[in-house]
Amino acid sequence: MFDLATIWAGIIAFAVLTYVILDGFDLGVGILFPFARDESERDVMMNSVAPVWDGNETWLVMGGGGLFAVFPLAYAVVMPALYMPIILMLLALVFRGVAFEYRWRTTRWRGVWDAAFIGGSTVAAFTQGIALGALVQGIEVADRAYAGGWWDWLTPFSLLTGVALVVGYALLGATWLIMKTEGGLQAVMRRRAGPLALGTLGLIGIVSLLTPFQDPVYFERWFSFPAAFYSALVPVMLFVAAMYLFRGLATDSDHAPFLASLALFVISFVGIGISFYPMMVPPALTIQQAAAPDSSLAFALVGTVILVPMILGYTAYAYWVFRGKVDPDAGYH
Repeated sequence: MFDLATIWAGIIAFAVLTYVILDGFDLGVGILFPFARDESERDVMMNSVAPVWDGNETWLVMGGGGLFAVFPLAYAVVMPALYMPIILMLLALVFRGVAFEYRWRTTRWRGVWDAAFIGGSTVAAFTQGIALGALVQGIEVADRAYAGGWWDWLTPFSLLTGVALVVGYALLGATWLIMKTEGGLQAVMRRRAGPLALGTLGLIGIVSLLTPFQDPVYFERWFSFPAAFYSALVPVMLFVAAMYLFRGLATDSDHAPFLASLALFVISFVGIGISFYPMMVPPALTIQQAAAPDSSLAFALVGTVILVPMILGYTAYAYWVFRGKVDPDAGYH
């Protein structure tokens, strides 16, 4: 149960989850950018994530690089299956990153870079959701290679998961801004957070109901006894997190809505793990089948054990240094 391949699968899953919950809220800020009432609010929104956004994307690099290094067969299958959404995601992240730098250095073209920030954030979130949906519905594999078509990733289910992730990231962004801002902008985000929370929970429910029907293995894990007893804890925990979220919004708490929104994502990720395990690329490749030789896994693990605590340390330090409310008079520029 705790062989090197399984340990590495846990590390990759941890990197992906960390990316989702960290970069999710700053992508959400970009998605919510059009709802700012004036230029000063847009400046505050961007300044709330400016010190940490690039560090958040470290985990995307680790997840992708780790997959290439320790699960090369999975990487070789997933990439051809998801070339289009992955390329669009990377281009969107590039435009979004450039917008962080350029919008402060121009007045005439600021609207263009605002649009790049909004579009890059939304497209990145949407394509990440599409990639997730395509993985959940399964990737066709034959002779250890991708055997599907160019457009297999584009289905109603993958589009639904794409929309779900956009709405979920927007919820993270709204609750982040509740925690980091004051005054009118905070009040606007409190009003936005309620409908976004309802939308996120509704979409989680729809995706969760459809997922067991994507593969018979999923259905068995969720509804056969005694596995169903443990799987039932996931919706229970989602309900508790949702109540905590709405209570935080009702009581004007600054921190509770954001923490509860993060919990929704973590619990949903656990649900995906229940469906996937022990598959690395559903429904054909298990963790052990996709893994590199044990000697390569052991070698890579040595560096990871050293580097991951360092990354966690500087990430925590960055958030500690920039804790508290955003000062509207201080800026990224």
